[in-house]
Amino acid sequence: MSALIAEDELVHEAGLVRLEDLGTLDCVRRSLDLLPTRRGKPSCRRGGRMVGCALLGPGAKPSRSSGTFRRRVFWLLPHDRDTGPEGLYAAGVPAEAVGPRTRAPGGKGCRTGRSQGGPPSSSAMREPGVELPL
Repeated sequence: MSALIAEDELVHEAGLVRLEDLGTLDCVRRSLDLLPTRRGKPSCRRGGRMVGCALLGPGAKPSRSSGTFRRRVFWLLPHDRDTGPEGLYAAGVPAEAVGPRTRAPGGKGCRTGRSQGGPPSSSAMREPGVELPL
């Protein structure tokens, strides 16, 4: 799926599920997948691991052609920064990555200084209530 996700594709999100502690992650990949259900944990089909997914509300309609639902999934590959901090993504992230603390139902998420390989950004840390020294 495309790295660019339009907000109108997220209007039926009722919640997000965390499958791992995202507090230790700098970034997660995200995509819209065609899935058979509105809820529940889908399987990860990318050779990596799924760290979260969106749950859809009852207003979400399946595709007329396939009967599937477009749901966001959040995932990592084996060569991503969490397992290879000095590797390919030591600085910068793939196009489909966002900061895990910026995820919200119906919100696209965004990149932060931390997700780009820099120090934790003040806006990303304000959400969990962490104050950075000046």
